Amino acid sequence: MLESPAFADGGDLPDRFTADGGMGSPPLTWRGAPEDAESLVLIVEDPDAPSAEPLVHLLAWDLPPDLTSVDEGLFRSPHHEGLDENLGRNSFLKTAYLPPDPPTGHGPHLYAFQIFALDRKLDFDHPPGRSAVVDAMTGHVLAKGVLVGAYERV
Repeated sequence: MLESPAFADGGDLPDRFTADGGMGSPPLTWRGAPEDAESLVLIVEDPDAPSAEPLVHLLAWDLPPDLTSVDEGLFRSPHHEGLDENLGRNSFLKTAYLPPDPPTGHGPHLYAFQIFALDRKLDFDHPPGRSAVVDAMTGHVLAKGVLVGAYERV
């Protein structure tokens, strides 16, 4: 189960986690990772973006399997220093949290925060993109959780 103390599942993302606010990554908590998990992967994406693939906002791979939360602003973002170790490339090819920034008048976008417990560690020579992470995870997911936050720019 994936949750946030900052917003409810299906609820609105506070401005402070978007391009219209402080731009930091939101705090997240989870539970239920199997004891035999070797690593965790966190993916944040926007399936409502006007693009062929979901817009990737964060790829964090090889997180410790006993980790149960991340603090607000933990991941590097445009205005925050933060963790950039084991970050993959977002859709703008940066190893950072990409704050939600939907087009004005495009309607609400849903942001899927997804945690995966894997039966192995992932190993990449360079910061991977979404496809490389998903391919490496295939057949190795022991458990997963999803939290959805909405954001609309009017």
